[in-house]
Amino acid sequence: METDVLIYDDVYHWEGWGGRMRLGSGRCRLRIFDLRRGDQKGLAHLKPFIAVVSDLPKERINDMSVRSCTGHVATCVAVDFKIDPQRMLWVEYTLGDAYGAGGNRRVAESVVAVDFKWHDAKAIEPRWRELVSPLRDAVLELIHRTENTDRFPPF
Repeated sequence: METDVLIYDDVYHWEGWGGRMRLGSGRCRLRIFDLRRGDQKGLAHLKPFIAVVSDLPKERINDMSVRSCTGHVATCVAVDFKIDPQRMLWVEYTLGDAYGAGGNRRVAESVVAVDFKWHDAKAIEPRWRELVSPLRDAVLELIHRTENTDRFPPF
């Protein structure tokens, strides 16, 4: 898969439901891949859109994580980018990291798909599941090809 399938890679801000307090609002790194744009040799995909979201360091104390309001964020992304949600794979990605004295402890990178029920064009009832190979490998390949540590440093 080539990186020409990448159609969006930026910080995505979503509005919450808290009025002036901006409760439920936040931001994340959002990458959207459209597999129809790659050299697929006539292969059709049931879910050609892959949306990969990753948390960013909080700017404000009331910023929400993607996981805490994933249905709301998925709904906003589907509307903002005019994506049929039945054709989108929603993936939460967390970069692996080392911690502890001398960095001797590791947290593995995480690639988790979220399945929703869609009701009245809103994502509800999220169910998280670890992606397994070969889909996991294909998604990780897309993610790793688009890593840009200058623009999105790990935190």
